[in-house]
Amino acid sequence: MGSLAFSRADILDQPAPSIADEVARIAREQLAPLAAGIDDGSVYPAEVLRKFGEVGAWGSHVPHEGPADLRCAIQAMAAIGEVCGGTAFMAWCQNTLVWYAANSTNMKLAKRFGDAFSTGRVLGGTGLSNPMKSFFGIEKLKLKGRKVEGGYVVRGALPWVSNLGPDHYFGTIFEREDDQGSASGAPGTVMFLADCSDPAITLTPCKPFLAMDGTGTYGVQFRDVFVPDDLILADPAGPFVKKIRAGFILLQAGMALGLIKDCINVMDEVDAPLGHINRYLPQQPVDFRALAAELESETMALARDPYNEEETYWRKVIALRLRAGEASVAAAHAAMLHCGARGYLKSHRAQRRLREAYFVAIVTPATKQLRKMLADS
Repeated sequence: MGSLAFSRADILDQPAPSIADEVARIAREQLAPLAAGIDDGSVYPAEVLRKFGEVGAWGSHVPHEGPADLRCAIQAMAAIGEVCGGTAFMAWCQNTLVWYAANSTNMKLAKRFGDAFSTGRVLGGTGLSNPMKSFFGIEKLKLKGRKVEGGYVVRGALPWVSNLGPDHYFGTIFEREDDQGSASGAPGTVMFLADCSDPAITLTPCKPFLAMDGTGTYGVQFRDVFVPDDLILADPAGPFVKKIRAGFILLQAGMALGLIKDCINVMDEVDAPLGHINRYLPQQPVDFRALAAELESETMALARDPYNEEETYWRKVIALRLRAGEASVAAAHAAMLHCGARGYLKSHRAQRRLREAYFVAIVTPATKQLRKMLADS
């Protein structure tokens, strides 16, 4: 009995694996063998995404009695990104879907989807690329909707929405055609969940991308889709978007942090055979270790308080996201130069990391949009 009690106490003294630890283990064991297939488009890792959900990767940032904390979600995404940038992007898509449902005041929607999204039983993404550009004067909204009994009818098309499949959902925004809008004359907007199984919604595969082709990315056509009130996230959308926008952008830092860490790993791996000549390169692993630590520290500080309404906080979020994208490209570029010819082989992950890094810099909000947002704020 005493022996049993001792062994139990000994076990209890051991720290439990964190969510990020569990995610990292699954990424190493189950995701790493799929990374090349996800990159070339032959694999969409639905089962691994669900595995991540089972260990809590998609639920840690759900608000509890008011406050929300994004740190664990970002750390888990970084652990995924250290193995595969495409899957880190899908992790961001899933996390934003959870973020939308968790912040909606539509209690029917939150009750129906909250647990399903946050556990990964139901997968999906975000169709806010066009709306986020529209809110900052870059594009016009591509979806239009009109009020009918019990909901809205929506038409239009979105060119790229990711982490989708026939049984997936995603959040997006339409402009009301039957609304005079605000005092400024701007039309009203509504945010909703789109159900990919709806026969009036068509998913069309996109042309091949430079990288990350296995991310479930489609063009989405809405042909007079009836969106019931039960699928409305926010009406009007404006105040809701202002509430969730910092989280939307901060969560993307997980993609950058994981990618930068693996670029450092790549440079370290070639130090033994190539260090004697690589020391002449201007950027070294030690430089990126310091930069990554700085970015992570700033990210974790901002991620504690995603509902902060101060303009200074919002500017810090935009500036951090801009730096994270630029640092991703710089780190991947350096990794390629450190590898030399061996990194130029299709079989070497250094060239995959470079291609993934460009995505971090151009996914909405892209580098140029972030610079516009800073200039306008």
